[in-house]
Amino acid sequence: MTEQHEAPSGVSGRALQKDIPQATVARLATYLRVLAMLADDGVAIVSSEELAVAAGVNSAKLRKDLSFLGPNGVRGVGYDVAKLRTRIEDVLGLSQGHRVVLVGAGNLGRALVGYGGFRRRGFSVVGMFDSHPEVIGRSVAGLVVRDVADLTLAIDVLKPTIAVITVPDDAAQDVCDLLVASGLQSILSFAPCELTAPETVEVRRVDLAVELQMLSFETARNAPPLPEVAHAVSGRIAHRAPAHTAAGHPALKHSTSSHSATEPSSKGSVVTP
Repeated sequence: MTEQHEAPSGVSGRALQKDIPQATVARLATYLRVLAMLADDGVAIVSSEELAVAAGVNSAKLRKDLSFLGPNGVRGVGYDVAKLRTRIEDVLGLSQGHRVVLVGAGNLGRALVGYGGFRRRGFSVVGMFDSHPEVIGRSVAGLVVRDVADLTLAIDVLKPTIAVITVPDDAAQDVCDLLVASGLQSILSFAPCELTAPETVEVRRVDLAVELQMLSFETARNAPPLPEVAHAVSGRIAHRAPAHTAAGHPALKHSTSSHSATEPSSKGSVVTP
């Protein structure tokens, strides 16, 4: 077991947020998901090695990430699951939860509103908006779709902290402008086009086509060579390779990984909610 990390009294998540790299923030979200599952299973203490394996990182990187949460505590005990979960939630700004409005009641928008995982992670969708008369007034997951023309007035009442855009490309910038004018500071867009917003507004973009292209690349890279290529290569190796090589040594068989994690940047695409 490794040491337990606890933040000193009086140090809030807000005080630490500015010093945490974006890549670490992305991994903290993964650790939080794992800790939530451990808590559901009744696990009270977890070691850095166990948490690292479950999160898909090495233990050294995990300990470095968690060092941003505060100084080291009791050595040899492991991490208190409940305390570490609360600490990460505080640093990620999830302690008070977030109210979310979504603009675009198409197939993607309806699917996102109906996903129960958001509420379990502290995100409550409080309003859904669209411009099509045939959609306005419909009920989606308990929410009545409102006219986007009423968005500014509704935001004053709903008090959202995050907005999600799921409209066609040609309408995305207009919706973004309307949200910014209504005072929204955090916007998540599923439109593949780049959106222009003031520097004070954080816009994150999810481009599903790019993510599919990344998967296509991984599939192509990991695919076995074509038979004729494999035969030609094996023939050349048969003439040049010595009788005993290090390539077959057990310690080298798993020295490379076929999975490459994508680290989201401050303005790049976001991988998995």
